[in-house]
Amino acid sequence: MLILGIETSCDETAASVLEDGQKIHSNIVLSQSIHRDYGGVVPELASRAHIKTLIPIIRKALEEANVSLRELEAVAVTFGPGLVGSLLVGLSVAKSLAFSLNIPFIGVNHIEGHIFANFLEHPYLKPPLIHLVVSGGHTQLLYQPGLGQYRLLGQTLDDAAGESFDKVAKMLQMGYPGGPEIDRLSMEGDPHYVKFPRAYLEKGSLDFSFSGLKTAVLNYLDNFTRAKIHSRLADIAASFQAAVVDVLVNKCFLALSQQNVQRLAVAGGVACNTQLRKELKRRACDNEVELFYPSPLLCTDNAAMIAAAGHFHLEHGQRSSLDLNAVANINLESLLQESPRSFH
Repeated sequence: MLILGIETSCDETAASVLEDGQKIHSNIVLSQSIHRDYGGVVPELASRAHIKTLIPIIRKALEEANVSLRELEAVAVTFGPGLVGSLLVGLSVAKSLAFSLNIPFIGVNHIEGHIFANFLEHPYLKPPLIHLVVSGGHTQLLYQPGLGQYRLLGQTLDDAAGESFDKVAKMLQMGYPGGPEIDRLSMEGDPHYVKFPRAYLEKGSLDFSFSGLKTAVLNYLDNFTRAKIHSRLADIAASFQAAVVDVLVNKCFLALSQQNVQRLAVAGGVACNTQLRKELKRRACDNEVELFYPSPLLCTDNAAMIAAAGHFHLEHGQRSSLDLNAVANINLESLLQESPRSFH
C-alpha cells in the first residue's frame, strides 16, 4: 500500500510517500524561516506559508518517490493537536486529494505520529513501552500496553520542554529556534555553574512543569549585566539544560518503575538533544532498560511518521469521515474514546 502522508500541525510543511507502513520512498520537510524574526511561531504566518508551500512539497515528495497521484492508495494527515489554521490547510488538501482520487482518508493524531516514528526506525520494536514525547509543543509520558493502545501517565502543566528551551534562548539572545543553539553551546559549559530548580511536583507525579525554571533563569539574568551574562553564556545554558534533562530522565525512569516496563522510546524534536540522549543511555545501561529513539529527521515534525500511523489504522479497518475537523488540543486517550465518531 502506498500512502501519502501530510503534516502541517505547526511550522513545518511536510509530505511523504510510504509503502506498506515501513518503506520510506520520500520524506520532504520544509521548515518556515519567517518566524525567526519574531522569536517564536506566529500562527497566522504559519498557516499562510502552508498554503503557499504544501502543494509544491507534495509534488516534490511524489517526484522523489517516482509515484503518481493515481498510484496512491490512501492519504493520511495530521488533524490535531496543533495550530488550527495550520492543521486546516493540511486537512483541506488531504480531503480534496482523497475525494478526487476516491481513496481512503485517515486523520492522524500528531502525538501518535511521533510514537510511530520509532516503529519506522525500529521495525522490531514491540509493546509494552513507555513513550516520552518531547518537543516544542508537547511533553508527555505515555504507557503503550499494545499496538494502538495508549494511556497518558503525565504531561506538562504549563510550558513544553522544547518551548522552555526556545524562551530561555530568547532571554539569552541566542535566536530561534533555541533548542539546537542551547544544545550546541552547552557542550562548552559547566552544567553545575548555576543550580537552577528542578520541579518534580508531588511525590510520584509524572507531570511536568517548566514555567518555574524559566522564571528562575529570568530572575538570575536580572542580577547581571549583559556583558557578564555573555561571558558565562555557555555555563548558564548548560545549567538550564541540565535542569530540564534531569527532570525528563528521572520522570521516565519513575514511569518505567511504576508500570514495571523495561522498554523506553523517546520521540519529538527535543529527543535530538545531545545531553538528554547521553543521560538516557547512561540510566538505561545502569537499569538494563532498552532505549529507542529515531534519527533526527524522524524526531522533528515530518510526514513519514503520519503516514506510518495512518497505515496502522487503515490496516485495522479505520477510515476518517470527510467531515473530520481540526482539533487544537486532543490527547490519545480522548481520540480512542471518540473513535466511533472520528472513524467508521
